[in-house]
Amino acid sequence: MSAAGTPIANRYDFVLFFDVENGNPNGDPDAGNLPRMDPETNQGLVSDVSLKRKVRNFVAEAMAGEPGHEIYMADGGVLNRQHARAYEALAIKPQPKKLPREEEKARQITEWMCRNFYDIRTFGAVMTTEVNAGQVRGPVQMTFARSAEPILPLEVSITRSSVTNEKDVDKERTMGRKHIVPYGLYRAHGFINAKLAARTGFSEGDLELLWQALCNMFELDRSAARGMMATRCVIAFRHENPLGNAHAHKLFERVKMLRCHNGECLPVGDPRTHNWPPARAFSDYRIAIDRENLPEGVSIVEPCGPCA
Repeated sequence: MSAAGTPIANRYDFVLFFDVENGNPNGDPDAGNLPRMDPETNQGLVSDVSLKRKVRNFVAEAMAGEPGHEIYMADGGVLNRQHARAYEALAIKPQPKKLPREEEKARQITEWMCRNFYDIRTFGAVMTTEVNAGQVRGPVQMTFARSAEPILPLEVSITRSSVTNEKDVDKERTMGRKHIVPYGLYRAHGFINAKLAARTGFSEGDLELLWQALCNMFELDRSAARGMMATRCVIAFRHENPLGNAHAHKLFERVKMLRCHNGECLPVGDPRTHNWPPARAFSDYRIAIDRENLPEGVSIVEPCGPCA
């Protein structure tokens, strides 16, 4: 079904580490665009939707014009128009809010959407709008990212030297506010389901592109709020069995974050680190991976290379 080859035959569970320096990784519109936080622990949060958006944006730029790599959830996109393209390509007349009655035609509509849109065959999509193109459960899912330690957002005053209206020329210059996290290392988990990949056509080529996107997505996402953000590493557990050879949570426990100071590294949260200076760089942490006695059929893949 995919434009990029045979669907993947292996399950993957992965850990994504990225950091931010003097920026806002994911503002909360319900809190005046403050960086998202867990109110009970003060750890920073970045939503799965935000991370998927960055993957989509990278693919859109890296694969612009390549067949099978359009982005369904594109900025300013009209979903019904995208669905109508499938009906037009297959010469099928759409019915309001309904898929074609013939099962084969309904399947063809959904397959066309998977074949042409990278993010549908990757993340899935609910396409049951006025022009109904079905529903797809995507093989790739991600969790919210959470910072290693509590963050303390700063509210910074800013000024604008220009004014909007002629009548305001002689007034004081506009004051504003922006919120930044001085430094935060974030961790997110991801899952790639080979059985669902077979249904959407998510292929080995798609998987390679996903790794590229996760490793480089922040390079194309610079803004005044997110100047210094970077993927630090991706650690993936590859299963020989498409259903998996071990529980994901057990594999994730093998990846630990250590806090470092003056050459000493201790587990994040260790009471002995409480009097250490606050972290201000990735060098204040170390990612430790337990590679010993991996479950049979499980291997470790590091698409971005070893953690720097």
